[in-house]
Amino acid sequence: MKRPRLLLEGRPGIGKTTVIRRLVELLRERDFPLRGFTTEEIRDGRRRIGFEAETVLGQRAVLAHIDLPGPPRVGKYGVDLPAFEKVVLPVLRRPKVGGVVVIDELGKMELASARFREEITGLLDREVSVVATVHVYRHPYTEALKARPDVEVIRVNARNRDALPARLLERLSQA
Repeated sequence: MKRPRLLLEGRPGIGKTTVIRRLVELLRERDFPLRGFTTEEIRDGRRRIGFEAETVLGQRAVLAHIDLPGPPRVGKYGVDLPAFEKVVLPVLRRPKVGGVVVIDELGKMELASARFREEITGLLDREVSVVATVHVYRHPYTEALKARPDVEVIRVNARNRDALPARLLERLSQA
């Protein structure tokens, strides 16, 4: 049976990161071989000032911040591609056969890294399950991923987001 390649698509703020963080908890409880990363907002009070990436192994890096010059820049944020690549790329390499790789997210900031895009493409050719979050906006790379016959796109919305982690775990358990 082919390993699942699942893209969790939804608008900003709908709960994609919450779904993937809960899925990581469920996978850990069941001792799945796990790789990948999640993202988190950096806040100063009520104001969002950046984003941080955290691997499932606990390493962290600032992905983007209003005080970073870039390039690249995404909106008001300068993106620190070297820091992102240093922390994230190693955890995406050499996943265990039969394992699960979680990626939060395939967004404009992350996709600014050609090395990251290459690593993701390589993952899809391995015998691992991949669960990634993606915005609904169009990007040539994510549109190409969505068009792959081995990729399933799952829309995250207010009706399904709470039940989705358990449903995803069930799918991954059957692979």
